[in-house]
Amino acid sequence: MLVPSLFTDNFVNDFFNGAFDRTPSMFHATGSSLMSADVKEFKDHYELGLELPGYKKEDVTASLKDGYLTIEAKREANNDAQDDDGRYIRRERYVGTLTRSFYVGEEVKQEEIKAKFDNGVLDISVPKVDYKPEIETARNITIE
Repeated sequence: MLVPSLFTDNFVNDFFNGAFDRTPSMFHATGSSLMSADVKEFKDHYELGLELPGYKKEDVTASLKDGYLTIEAKREANNDAQDDDGRYIRRERYVGTLTRSFYVGEEVKQEEIKAKFDNGVLDISVPKVDYKPEIETARNITIE
C-alpha cells in the first residue's frame, strides 16, 4: 500500500512520480530548476531574466566583482503544523541560498548595471563594453 510522504510539499509526487507537479518546491527541487536564467543580446546591452518564484526583493542581492556578476537569493521557511490537541503532525524548517554567477567583463562598472525585481523575476541590464586590448610596444634591450 502506498502512503503519501509527510516530507514533501505535494503528496501527488509519491503516487505519480512528479507528473502533476509543475511548480518547483524549495524542499525537493534541484538548484537548476530554481533561478533559471534567460539571456538576451541586444546591440548595446545584454538582458538577463532570472526566475525566483516565492522570493521577495529583500531576499535577493546582486554584486559585481572581478568581472563576475553574482546573484544570490536567501530564504528561510518554517512550516509548523499541529492537530487540535497541539501534537505535531509535521515540522519542517528550511534555510537555503541560491547563487548564480555570470562573467560580464572587467570593463563593466557597477553603476552601469540596472536591475529590477517584479513578481518573482529579476531583470538585469548589462551594457556591452568594447574590449580594447593593450597594444604591446616593442622594447629594445640595450646591448653592451
